[in-house]
Amino acid sequence: MTSSLRPWIFAASILSFSAFAEPGENTYKQVCAACHGAGVLNAPKLGDKTKWTPLIAEGQVTLTAHAYVGVRGMPAKGGNPNMTIETFSDAVAYMASKAGGNWKTPNAKTLAAINKEIEARKAGLNQKP
Repeated sequence: MTSSLRPWIFAASILSFSAFAEPGENTYKQVCAACHGAGVLNAPKLGDKTKWTPLIAEGQVTLTAHAYVGVRGMPAKGGNPNMTIETFSDAVAYMASKAGGNWKTPNAKTLAAINKEIEARKAGLNQKP
């Protein structure tokens, strides 16, 4: 290998490093960290086990669905109207896992349960008192 190729190979290896990010990590950094990094409006910070423990106890389906619709001070879809449930679910699982939860990227069955809970949550929010 010529020495002129080495810098390019090194640069390519650094640029492809983001391909090894955990599922949800990039979304967390691009969207969620704005609030969950600093604790804006009492958002649980990444890795804060004390604040995340009761949320993790709600369960992956419930917490993900309620957060996707909007809950407490959090806007729907984390404030990103183009966020898919798959991308959002990965980010929530990433954050929960950093605080001690054993959450993984949701499979098709879990996504179906999350979508069902989203619909139930929306119906409950739209009901008149």
